[in-house]
Amino acid sequence: MSSESSGPGEPGLAPPQPLSGDRASVGRADSYADSATHAPYVPGPGTTTALEPSEPSTPVGAYASPALAPAAAETSPFIPPATADPEAAAAAKDTNAGSKEALAGAGAVGVAAARPWYHYRRPWIWLVGFLALAAVVLVVVLPVWFVAVKPHRGGPGASGGAGGADGGAVTGGNGSTITTANGTTFTYTNNFGGYWVYDPADPFNNSARPNAWTPPLSEAWNFSTNRINGVNLGGLFVMEPFITPKYYQQYAAEGAIDEWTLDTAFRAKANITEVMEQHYSGFVTEQDIAEIAGAGLNWVRMPIPFWAIETWSDVGVANGTAVAEPFVARMCWQYILQVFQWARKYGIRVNLDLHTIPGSQNGYNHSGKLGTVNFLNGMMGIANAERALEYIRVITEFVTQPEYQPLIPIFSIVNEALLQTISLPVLTTFYLNAHWMVRNITGVGEGNGPYIAIHDGFMGTAYWAGFLEGSDRIILDTHPYFAFDNQPNNEPVNVTANGTTDASVYGGQWPQMACSSWGPGMNTSRSAFGVTIAGEFSNGINDCGLWVRGVNISAAYVGNCDYWAEWESWSDETKAGLKTFALASMNALGDWFFWTWKIDSSSTSGTVESPLWSYKLGLEQGWIPRDPREADGICESLGVAPNAWNQSYASYATGGAGANAVAASSAAAYGVWPPSSINNVPAASTGFLPQYTPTASVVSLPPASTYTAATVGTGSGWADGGDRRSAPTAIAGCEYPDAWNAVNAAVPTSGCGAVANERRGLPPPVVTSV
Repeated sequence: MSSESSGPGEPGLAPPQPLSGDRASVGRADSYADSATHAPYVPGPGTTTALEPSEPSTPVGAYASPALAPAAAETSPFIPPATADPEAAAAAKDTNAGSKEALAGAGAVGVAAARPWYHYRRPWIWLVGFLALAAVVLVVVLPVWFVAVKPHRGGPGASGGAGGADGGAVTGGNGSTITTANGTTFTYTNNFGGYWVYDPADPFNNSARPNAWTPPLSEAWNFSTNRINGVNLGGLFVMEPFITPKYYQQYAAEGAIDEWTLDTAFRAKANITEVMEQHYSGFVTEQDIAEIAGAGLNWVRMPIPFWAIETWSDVGVANGTAVAEPFVARMCWQYILQVFQWARKYGIRVNLDLHTIPGSQNGYNHSGKLGTVNFLNGMMGIANAERALEYIRVITEFVTQPEYQPLIPIFSIVNEALLQTISLPVLTTFYLNAHWMVRNITGVGEGNGPYIAIHDGFMGTAYWAGFLEGSDRIILDTHPYFAFDNQPNNEPVNVTANGTTDASVYGGQWPQMACSSWGPGMNTSRSAFGVTIAGEFSNGINDCGLWVRGVNISAAYVGNCDYWAEWESWSDETKAGLKTFALASMNALGDWFFWTWKIDSSSTSGTVESPLWSYKLGLEQGWIPRDPREADGICESLGVAPNAWNQSYASYATGGAGANAVAASSAAAYGVWPPSSINNVPAASTGFLPQYTPTASVVSLPPASTYTAATVGTGSGWADGGDRRSAPTAIAGCEYPDAWNAVNAAVPTSGCGAVANERRGLPPPVVTSV
């Protein structure tokens, strides 16, 4: 094979059990296709627990495109790049309320026009507002003037792509004009005290902030006291059918159902390079990042594919022919760097999410290929995991550089690994060895590289209590959705919200259900596990919308889904109910990333047909709050009493004392790679599973090639000069099955599997600070 450049912690843990109860809070399923019917995967019914509280209220350019180096030849050991010594600096009223909703089974009622729940009735609120405004002026406006604007006099109207009169930093707040790299302009709208900073002499200036209550990038993020209000940039670098439907509609005849088949169609019917460049450069722009800051948000979660690093032109043989991964290798990396630069300019932190894994970690279309799970499952499960570890390593080396550490405090290493297929002991073995590998690169303790985020595998947060106690800065990520629980989900949203007697507060059962289903688990997990976030959630109270479950897969919703796609006809009551649901979800989850920022229009209708999933559209049309702080206290107002979290974590969980002191029993059970057994492989054959050999040259991620006026180092792409291990590659002379479709392939009894298989332990990293 060749690369192409173009339980929790204890032995004897029982296997994962499905959640029980009458509602499910499950992850974004799209479609799971381990069966010929492509039936949607549902982990099982949800859990109904005693009401516990929501989380406490929230405390108050133009860069040169990088020259992408070609992949190195795979014949020599890796020699890391020379390490630079850089400085780390700086959103039509329907008067026939509910008429179409009745067709949708939503139970419309005749009620007065909605008023927002947060409207003010008391005169004293104006005094508080005046004092708050004065505080913003004192705390934000004056420092911006004296520290950034006055010395450089770029002024609010200054270009976003050029320096001030003296060549220094340029900054601006609400009303300032931004000039983009292509010469177009837009007005920066931010009513929350945020300001952007552009410094051509220092492209790593971290002094921008998105709003007054979020620390600038130059200050450390405190997971105990700062709250994540974020959105996903879904569909940008991993093209999903319901997010970017026009491409899949264009190539429906060619069978495009995931990015594998879409890219295959591009290669056969179009100029794939031109199509991908058009998408990467136009789907999310600098103005989008500015609008995210202006919406009161402070983080983005950025799903990226492993093919940002490389693809393999031979991942095994099917029907006598070598199988090549059709993805365009490394092209998206320069655009990923561009989003990093925009995020820095507007003070937005990044949760970098490795969304696809070789062989597929869940069989969903957003893993790269719809089909079966070949990561830690079946004949090629270990080999695919070895590639995954390499890509985690390469990304870690890049984001650990001082130029990027403040910008990227979280690295989500595997998106939505399907735990019920993989099993917890096997996945724990992978996570522990990935943890040690990452910390060998970053060092241990607060400030040394990003937090490592792992997904709950659709088992719920309680399942992970006590996981790898003593590990260094691991975050549990959950993706709660009602949309994929296979319930009818046609209960009305345009009626008074449960738990309140205020007829102006809409939402029906949905807001209170979000509070009671999600708030308790989040707060309990913050104590029982550590830092816990919702990396995805949405306004999807049902699974209606164009291809939400996957191309040509029907919704489980009972009713007429057309209503939920025709957002232009939604009543004011529907919008108000959806907004209350969004607020309740935000309050319950505490630290969250909405899925997703934008949904592209259908090529047939010319409009967004999955509107419940677009933060941007909801912001513009009124069913997403203009200020996420409106969510504070919503769950309590709906009768979901607080279950206090003391806003502190175990010391090791945030890189303090005890970090990296993994329990000895966990280290003994899960510390050796590869795992002693995996699913769909006979026990007697485990020792002969195919692996790769670490003899190829590493394909590292380059920094942006030049910064014309920069006076600081720009990094080399490789943080740890001592990390010289070579990359995995196929063993010469060995024949492997198709690594993306090998679950039931026969395991060899000698030769390549036996030669490659070597059980080895990765030593824990050295503690560099606590």
